[in-house]
Amino acid sequence: MNLVTVSGPPSSGKTSIILKTIEAIKNRGLSVGVVKFDCLYTDDDILYEKAGVPIKKGLSGSLCPDHFFVSNIEEVVDWGKSQNLDLLITESAGLCNRCSPYIKGITAVCVIDNLSGINTPKKIGPMLKTADIIVITKGDIVSQAEREVFASRVNSVNPQALIIMVNGLTGQGAFELSTLFYEEERSIETVKGKELRFPMPSALCSYCLGETRIGEKYQMGNIKKINMGDEND
Repeated sequence: MNLVTVSGPPSSGKTSIILKTIEAIKNRGLSVGVVKFDCLYTDDDILYEKAGVPIKKGLSGSLCPDHFFVSNIEEVVDWGKSQNLDLLITESAGLCNRCSPYIKGITAVCVIDNLSGINTPKKIGPMLKTADIIVITKGDIVSQAEREVFASRVNSVNPQALIIMVNGLTGQGAFELSTLFYEEERSIETVKGKELRFPMPSALCSYCLGETRIGEKYQMGNIKKINMGDEND
């Protein structure tokens, strides 16, 4: 079974891209399933069900969805194998742009849209910088010049990644993307023992543990303070 992780900022078009790509993959006679990770609510599972795609969803609640992902990915892979899937796609919540649980040796895809602003690639951390494939969406809404400038900004942040334009509405580019999602030689049996490409954000403070009061005397653990002095200090 192949495993692909798909991440990206909120509303960048991840689900639409995955659905269009799955259509192309199914035409090759391959079975595909999806596990959707989110925070509080998602109805994307309904869209996958309508498309006849085996789907499971996990809501992290008060936990970071990417930490939730790492804690559950082994069970997710076991589920995919129990369904006899050729390809299992995990879709992240796209929470804060900082982290993304990409795994070494597992295809990592980041979806980002042209409408997010030309400086957005610089604001996204390992989710963009460590991806193998970067999918740029909503190119039909902006001009050719804007598409080229945005793609150039993306390339400057991650020059090693393959950049591909995909339209989540029409499916243009989805077939090309589907050829990158599945390769028989990338099949895995388990992710146990594999490593993340980048460490997750570190935070274990009083607010992580349920504190709601504001004030220095209530702050404990891993706390980082902003420098409010002169810029030259």
